[in-house]
Amino acid sequence: MLGNPREVVTGLYERHRPAAGTVVVGVLDPDERLRASASFTRRAGESDGWVFRNTLLAQLRRVIPHDLRRRTPVRTAVLLHCREGESRWTVEDGAWMWGLRDACTLHGLRCGAYVTLTGAGWQVLGEGRGGRHPQLGSRTTLFVPRADKVSPLPGQLGPLPEQRAGRTERFGTGTERPEQRTGRAESLTERAAGLLSRPIDAPREQWPRTAVR
Repeated sequence: MLGNPREVVTGLYERHRPAAGTVVVGVLDPDERLRASASFTRRAGESDGWVFRNTLLAQLRRVIPHDLRRRTPVRTAVLLHCREGESRWTVEDGAWMWGLRDACTLHGLRCGAYVTLTGAGWQVLGEGRGGRHPQLGSRTTLFVPRADKVSPLPGQLGPLPEQRAGRTERFGTGTERPEQRTGRAESLTERAAGLLSRPIDAPREQWPRTAVR
């Protein structure tokens, strides 16, 4: 049983953005952090558990090594089935659940939750837990980092201090302009103007001295 099923479902949905007819299989570590995942589109009309088992096993082998050498499984596989219609149990869900359990056994994983995702929300079958968000076709965001928290890519400069603390003010309808912060810019301008206004042939005593330690 998942400790926080909504976080797991949202993480899989954010990573793959699945549509109706898409199946997402994810592998969680003991702390329920997503280690690997894969998504694929199921063929319409198929409801054979053996076919589902082989498909899931092929996807697991593609994204993460097996744990067959361990005495007891430490990682858990979960399945997110995105479909249209109701989220209650169907005969096809039974085939998927059997296929997930058998694929986990052959890959050395623990069989986790089977979740359906529809336009009404998500539902963990067999546990009675669910929610409205995320839902099929929704746009949900787990975390949007601030500009000052994003590390620049190699070869790129990060945002200036004025840009980090800048806010936006509205001028008219539909127009936004950044708030002007000229305190630091004015001090630099005045300092540069003071240096340029000094004569080149001025004696050394007029120039500021720097103590050498």
